[in-house]
Amino acid sequence: MALSPLRDNRTRVLEVFIALFVILVAVALVPVVTATPSRKITAYFATAIGVYPGSDVRVLGVKVGSISSIKPVGNQVKVEMKVDKKVPVPVDARAVVIAPNLVSDRYVQLAPAYNGGPKMAAGASIDVTRTATPLELDALYDSVRKFSGDLGPQGLNAQGALSDVIRVGAANLGGNGKALNNTIADLGKASQTLADSSDDLYATIGNLNEFSKMLRANDGQIRNAENQLADVSGYLADDRDHLAGALRNLAIALAAVKGLVEDNRTKLVKNVDKLADITQVLVDQRAALADVLDTAPLLTQNALNAYDPQTRSLMSRGNLLEITKVYGKAQPGFTPTAADTRPVCATASSASRELRAECSKLRASGLTAAPSTGSSDTPALPFPPAGTVYTGKGER
Repeated sequence: MALSPLRDNRTRVLEVFIALFVILVAVALVPVVTATPSRKITAYFATAIGVYPGSDVRVLGVKVGSISSIKPVGNQVKVEMKVDKKVPVPVDARAVVIAPNLVSDRYVQLAPAYNGGPKMAAGASIDVTRTATPLELDALYDSVRKFSGDLGPQGLNAQGALSDVIRVGAANLGGNGKALNNTIADLGKASQTLADSSDDLYATIGNLNEFSKMLRANDGQIRNAENQLADVSGYLADDRDHLAGALRNLAIALAAVKGLVEDNRTKLVKNVDKLADITQVLVDQRAALADVLDTAPLLTQNALNAYDPQTRSLMSRGNLLEITKVYGKAQPGFTPTAADTRPVCATASSASRELRAECSKLRASGLTAAPSTGSSDTPALPFPPAGTVYTGKGER
């Protein structure tokens, strides 16, 4: 019975060791069980200061993997990274070492984020032309020291040139602070104006580009035009004496015309007024002029056809029925007047004003019918009478 407590203590110790072993195994298996599938991507950097195995690999600041190893290869640094397979990376992505601040750990950023297109496969490499590292603080200090040394007494200012520049600049700017401020403000306004008119400015540049293309496309024609212009200039240069003489004569002629106009100003005004009246008449009679122009060729042709060169006379054709009683009857185009039995005046109602006046004279003269047997008072007719013959003492 005395051994029972000892045996219980050993059992408890053994159980504690077993529990610790189980916990250690579980902790060791956690990364294996919880690890996400990843793919390897290799990047080559010029330097890899501040990054170590285990440092983050991010996309847009979100962790997507970690650095597995860093090895120097010649004058470059080979950095192997494990990236989550579920996160797509563009095939042309870049790798950049990011330093959030001076004391925090650095990480590798893959940029840009995937937005469609081919994806980077597992085992892909990013060469040194697509990687970048931040400027180190000591390199920046070295650049500042070198710059200040170059400007110091042993550099550009060895002969006091930099000091002279500063003194001259101070003398020129002294008392001109307000003017300098106004200049800067005006430059700002000008920049704003250019920014507001950027569309017009770009359109103008585009039009100039199109104009340049047109000139380039028509280079041969432009060269011909230049050659022709050169020829014209050469002709003018060769004939400059004649051209000068012509200009002198033109000046003399203009002076003479000026004197003529001044001496005859009143007459010129009257002639211009009369010309205006004539022009107005032509405008008012433009319809009649149009008819004349239309019928003048036909009239001329008829006159030429009517002339008989053998007898030197104009041949025409007349209606002999106009002097007979028969013409007084109803004919197409007029209605005879029943009250007047005279053959010519039978159509007076539809005749012209001159014919009506002649008919009135005939009525006043007492025109009467001549006997059919003839009379000594009646002159001989060239043709046999066709109907009643009228005689009288009409006015001539």
